[in-house]
Amino acid sequence: MKKYWSSDVTKHSNALDLEKGVFTWDDPRKIAKSLKHSADVSSRKKTNSFQSAMSMINFYINRAGKNLKPERKKILNQAKIELGSLFDK
Repeated sequence: MKKYWSSDVTKHSNALDLEKGVFTWDDPRKIAKSLKHSADVSSRKKTNSFQSAMSMINFYINRAGKNLKPERKKILNQAKIELGSLFDK
């Protein structure tokens, strides 16, 4: 089995401890709240909470590339919008 570095980063981020399966959830608001919480409680992040959380969503979307189904990409893009509103951005 080939091991991908991106999978390892998603599972064991040095900056954020993510809830299991967070990027597979169907509720964009729930995804955003979880990422916000993970970013807020992390003491290892190198930037502010908003940028850390947004980076994790973008990282996941970019790593999935063409394999990301349009429905999933739509949910994750909606989660980015929700994340912005949770951080008053």
